[in-house]
Amino acid sequence: MEEGANKEKNKIGLISAICVVVASMIGTGVFTGLGFQAAGVKSVSALLLLWLISGVVTICGALTYAELATHMPRSGGEYHYLSKIYHPLVGFMSGWISLTVGFAAPIAVSAMAFGFYISKVYQMDNEILATGLIIVLTVLNLFGLKTGSRIHNLATIFNVVLVAVFIYVGCFFVESKHFEVTFDQQDFNAIIDPAFAVSLIYASFAYSGWNSAAYIAGEVKEPTRNLPRALFFGTLIVLVLYVLLNFVFLYNVPLEELAGRVEIGFIAGIRVFGRLGGKLVALLISVGLIASVNALIITGPRLTQTMGEDYPALQKISVSNRFKSPWLAILLQSFIALILIYTSTFESAITYIGFTINLFSILTVAGVFIFRFKTKNKIGDKKEYKTWGYPLVPIIFIAQQCWMLFYLGKEKSGASLAGVITVAIGVLLYFIVNRKNHQKKEAIEIF
Repeated sequence: MEEGANKEKNKIGLISAICVVVASMIGTGVFTGLGFQAAGVKSVSALLLLWLISGVVTICGALTYAELATHMPRSGGEYHYLSKIYHPLVGFMSGWISLTVGFAAPIAVSAMAFGFYISKVYQMDNEILATGLIIVLTVLNLFGLKTGSRIHNLATIFNVVLVAVFIYVGCFFVESKHFEVTFDQQDFNAIIDPAFAVSLIYASFAYSGWNSAAYIAGEVKEPTRNLPRALFFGTLIVLVLYVLLNFVFLYNVPLEELAGRVEIGFIAGIRVFGRLGGKLVALLISVGLIASVNALIITGPRLTQTMGEDYPALQKISVSNRFKSPWLAILLQSFIALILIYTSTFESAITYIGFTINLFSILTVAGVFIFRFKTKNKIGDKKEYKTWGYPLVPIIFIAQQCWMLFYLGKEKSGASLAGVITVAIGVLLYFIVNRKNHQKKEAIEIF
């Protein structure tokens, strides 16, 4: 009885869960994505609508994930859900994608963005800065979760405060002479243009982290009540911050000056705070990017550990050192990230991430229909959480994601092909690992 009380006491409440959701999402994408969007979408109204639409769709996805998370609270996220709902092969592919793309690729992208911003203050090579950041944080995380989490908590506070201050000053203390919001035929044409659908991938990347927040179901008090609320309000807070921050960027900097640029925060910072203030903003954004990289280095190996429990052939990768850190998984993840830094551009890395990860997000959200069909006679109607707005909410998510991926595959075929190849490698690896598992079981039985 006392043990159960202690476990409940150690769990987090609604406010803390909301903070986890917000901290998981605010990172690289919002300080970099607008430049690539502005290169293809030549309308201020369409760009703001783009961030709003992506946020609403993200909420739809979060509410759907909450149902799966509250009924299947084991760590592992999509890997666990897809293994149970579809087949272990689908779950394994998701785990493989999370290892190679879901964590390693965003680590590379965030580190590259860190290099871009620091190089605006100090004349240093982008790739060397990105490499140094990954190596330092990898070494720190080898000495245990406590060391890494302290850095993450501090940097996350910087992130949220920076966004809030930027919005406040950019809206109320600066007068824009170029800014104009319209909604005429030109704006409508920009919305229905394929470039709008492709540009959603950059917003989708900025909102990424909402699904990893669903992994905390087992650590939340009254999860059937608090987890859906945490996911909804946490994502809503980020949606408001993102729309307002991009409004500030567009309000202070002409669209043509943003097109194709990565360091959006630095450019807008100069307009709002002056040259010296712009450099200070770049440094503060860099601190936030450190949080993004560190959070991914912390989270990724936990998935590898879960896979190691199910597949004995992968147990060596999930082995922990004396500091209880899965050192091989951390090193493997960081090694893949370093390879991506030197083999891909910032833009191609984001589209590669978006295409591949969103494939499995679609499968997961669609899985709620299959999950309900399989468990319709086993789940109570009143106490268990069910997706708000079902079936419309998951349908909205699936429809928008499919629309985006269709045009992304059409317009960015190289990155999309790389995503398909990565999935194919995952299928091959599954059969190799599964075969070794059977051989081990047969050897044990013979013994």
